[in-house]
Amino acid sequence: MRTRNIAFSLLALVVLGGGAFAAYAWHPAIDPIDPPRRESFDPALVRRGAQLAALGNCNVCHTAPGGQVFAGGLALPTPFGTIYSTNITPDPETGIGRWSEAAFARSMRAGLDRDGSHLYPAFPYNHFTLVSDEDNRALYAYLMTRDPVRAPARENDLPFPLNQRFVLAGWKLLFFREGPYRPAQDQGEEWNRGAYLAEGLGHCGACHTPRNALGAEKRGEHYAGGEAEGWHAYAINAASAAAVPWTTDSMFDYLRRGWHEHHGIARGPMAPVTANMAYVPEEDARAVAAYTVAGMGQPSAERQRRVEALLAARGPVGGGARPAASDSQTVPASGGEPGAAIYAGACATCHEAGRPLPFGGINLAFSSGVRGESPENLINVVLNGLPAAEGERAPIMPGFRGVLDDAQLVALLSHLRARFGEAPAWEGLDKAVREARSGDRLASSRPTDSVQAAPADPTQRGTTW
Repeated sequence: MRTRNIAFSLLALVVLGGGAFAAYAWHPAIDPIDPPRRESFDPALVRRGAQLAALGNCNVCHTAPGGQVFAGGLALPTPFGTIYSTNITPDPETGIGRWSEAAFARSMRAGLDRDGSHLYPAFPYNHFTLVSDEDNRALYAYLMTRDPVRAPARENDLPFPLNQRFVLAGWKLLFFREGPYRPAQDQGEEWNRGAYLAEGLGHCGACHTPRNALGAEKRGEHYAGGEAEGWHAYAINAASAAAVPWTTDSMFDYLRRGWHEHHGIARGPMAPVTANMAYVPEEDARAVAAYTVAGMGQPSAERQRRVEALLAARGPVGGGARPAASDSQTVPASGGEPGAAIYAGACATCHEAGRPLPFGGINLAFSSGVRGESPENLINVVLNGLPAAEGERAPIMPGFRGVLDDAQLVALLSHLRARFGEAPAWEGLDKAVREARSGDRLASSRPTDSVQAAPADPTQRGTTW
């Protein structure tokens, strides 16, 4: 009898728990509307929405290679399978043309589709939840005044039970905290503005924070470095490996131009971020820079002395100084350390030429790729180079995928790390090189993977911006 009572009690708990979870997981649909007319939106609100869309990089994730802007279809690889971005043009059948402003705001704030189903956190609503009602209204106005594109959503490639959206309610229960942003009372206006933009629409932590086994950003490791589409997003907290500490001015320049002489050129997923930031109001870009740099803290006196010594020894990139006779470009290709010889023949002629960025090679003593906690980005750039940006003036670099074998690439990277990195050798470098070269681990490249400007909608250049 006692055993049966215990069994009934457990069954009752399971039923009650399941019922409570079902109630938590269920959300009602929001009725569709007739697509609003473009002229019903205030042009000033649309312009503000365009700037916010650029800051949020909406065009980057919601545009497939060769596809139309905001029409979706971009494959977003995750450790759990592939998710495809959706159509956010105002097409009434395949886009968001029948979404009310309330439905749009709910998707941003709570991660829910208009029909009430849960959205996958590849759409970073854990950040977008912080966005204010006013800014959501501007984003809605901007998106609903784009050209409608008929583009049905692609089916996600996810295993069971992850292809059942109700399971996302459990993920939200564990990791999602609904906004909006609450200003920090002990911080100034610029810091709070930067925090609101970086943590909200900018969703910087989505790439720059490591994730746990369930794909959520690790609490307590904010901006400690993460992974994005085959690239490493560097730590941008106190653990930053930058040779020269970031300042608000240098971060602002990097975000707006896509490069800085002491920090290199934005590549991979960061390239379209900086391209879009060129269309964000200067005060907003500077606020993001100020907030980010504040989180890195002040460099110690010892580090500052090392930086001053580095700057004195190397000089500014593009200063015209020629390499000394002892520099490794003088090492004969037939002798000496293999990595040094490869560097002398393949790299030094650009990286020690003194030509300024962005069209000259960075002085590698300043390169985060050489000094960083992961070799991924350096491997990607050496293998694939920096392709020319179509229709734009941009830096180029040849790729060495077909020239260097794995052993030669490891030798070169080891030399760069030892000579310029001022850090221990990377562990597992051989494996990292093999994986980067393999067909299923190729680093992603997007249409805006360059330093050229890329507004959220190319048709808006010079009009609503």
